[in-house]
Amino acid sequence: MSLFHDEFEHAPGLCYLNHAAIAPWPRRTAEAVARFAQDNARRGASDYPAWLATERRLRERLARLVNAPSTGDIALVGNTSQALSLVAFGLEWRHGDQVIISDEEFPSNRVVWQALADKGVEVIEVQLAVDDPEAALLAACGHRARLLAVSAVQFASGLRLDLTRLGQGCRARNVLFCVDAIQQVGALPFDVQAYTCDFAMADGHKWMLGPEGLGFFYCRSELRRQLKLHNYGWHMLEHLGDFERRQWQPAPSARRFEPGSPNMLGACALEASLSLLEDVGMPRVAKLLEQRIAQLHMGLEAIPGVQLHSPTDPERRAGIVNFSVDGRANADIYRALTANQVICAQRGPGVRFSPHFYTDERLIDDALRQVRHIAMHGSP
Repeated sequence: MSLFHDEFEHAPGLCYLNHAAIAPWPRRTAEAVARFAQDNARRGASDYPAWLATERRLRERLARLVNAPSTGDIALVGNTSQALSLVAFGLEWRHGDQVIISDEEFPSNRVVWQALADKGVEVIEVQLAVDDPEAALLAACGHRARLLAVSAVQFASGLRLDLTRLGQGCRARNVLFCVDAIQQVGALPFDVQAYTCDFAMADGHKWMLGPEGLGFFYCRSELRRQLKLHNYGWHMLEHLGDFERRQWQPAPSARRFEPGSPNMLGACALEASLSLLEDVGMPRVAKLLEQRIAQLHMGLEAIPGVQLHSPTDPERRAGIVNFSVDGRANADIYRALTANQVICAQRGPGVRFSPHFYTDERLIDDALRQVRHIAMHGSP
């Protein structure tokens, strides 16, 4: 029986290896949402103060999860792309400024910077398939570089970057450091202070085990007022709730990036999910996840014809394993696995497995047996 089986009761026979896309909710999250819906149906917003208390707990959990200096550094946003846009269209750009990204970024962390072309901003893509990707990224940060924007973990290959080194390098070069943290937060510890992040953001629906439609945006306090606001509303005002006030200003905290009514249903769900990660503890989550990633690596390496496209160095790994099989189309591998209830994704050069800390190791063994059968016979 898997660890925390009471929290994760998947359909019989289902092997869920797709947390890098969308994660299943824990039981406590589903129950919290059901209670919220039932209470809302019976009482409407009569218990709104309790909803606000849940939202406060969520901010506190998020601040602890990423080691933000305070909850005032955390804004609740709809998704990672929205948070990236707050940075991209909040900064004052000069013609000729450069944004440095990698050549393996998810579109969210690529198109938002390319959309600045009409402001004269140039996007420089740096190849990561080198011996020292951090050195390559920092070497690209010349005198015109304004910002380095990278994913903590690359969505297809699973390559984990040394964020501490990158953050220190950016600070030494007077370059802003922006981290798309969606493939690390909830899977491994994440520390905005240790990484010297200026900005960091992530959705809740992957490794944080929450719903789609709610994530966080961390903005270093010294930079908040430097981001020009483009969205305004009642919720981002300093004097929140004083509806008759005519003289107003944005909140000094990161709430200034939250213009309208909060997503209370999402907050209820994500707060419950993060409570599980806190109960387990992120060091233990990371250790258990690494055991499952090691199990996948060893199992796949033992199958003739399997090619691994993810880092083998544990220091470079997070929760993603990408592989292909000689002579088999990735689309065929993906279809065969999903047809047999191994839920995964086709990404980049191969098929992507992404377990979480609770994934039953026996189910991983079953997935490996199916891959072996595909390698030998073409279908499970």
